[in-house]
Amino acid sequence: MSFALDATLSRRAALAGLASFGALALAGCTTTGTPPVVSGPRPLTPPDVLAMYGPLPDEEFPVPAAPIHLLDPVYWRQEVANPTGEEPGCVVVDTANRFLYWTLPEGRAMRYGVGIGRAGFEWNGRAHIAYKRKWPTWTPPADMIARQPELEIYRHGQPPGLDNALGARALYIHQGNRDTLYRLHGNMDIHSIGKAVSSGCVRLLFQDVIDLYDRVPHGAPILVI
Repeated sequence: MSFALDATLSRRAALAGLASFGALALAGCTTTGTPPVVSGPRPLTPPDVLAMYGPLPDEEFPVPAAPIHLLDPVYWRQEVANPTGEEPGCVVVDTANRFLYWTLPEGRAMRYGVGIGRAGFEWNGRAHIAYKRKWPTWTPPADMIARQPELEIYRHGQPPGLDNALGARALYIHQGNRDTLYRLHGNMDIHSIGKAVSSGCVRLLFQDVIDLYDRVPHGAPILVI
């Protein structure tokens, strides 16, 4: 029994490391630079937060627990008073503060910590969620392949999985009938949350993007400010 448990935990750790490396090396949505070193003691993580970011073994690709103790608590998923001024049923990305809000009735909102586009890759405006996908295939845009030739192997798509650049879920942003090429998607690199690191996409931890995916319907409006 102990051996089986140890093997399971080792496999999860290996998968987490592989996925983190994949998220750093790939991405439409790529991270640059060295992850910050967390200094100083952090408060103990409450049990309900640990459960919220715990493993998801029933997913098509079982998701390991997020090392949530490494993340500033301000970026933990939480319900807050709605500061956006938007009606219920809207996604709002506050790029300055690295938050994404899903607006709820009665002046409330669900808030998620996010990573956003680095300088030169930002996008803002009003659009809508045209569609969404579980465990999507990621196809890098041609201009990204030109910048990063190592992505040529994914010109026709990177298969779904923990190391896929879009992660466990993706929500696709369109303006009218035009695909903006920007996405809300999953990422296992906890150091990217709260940072401007991607090639324009908005990234959430796997547990958060799965929660968001289940709340947001096709056609929902999105405002990026």
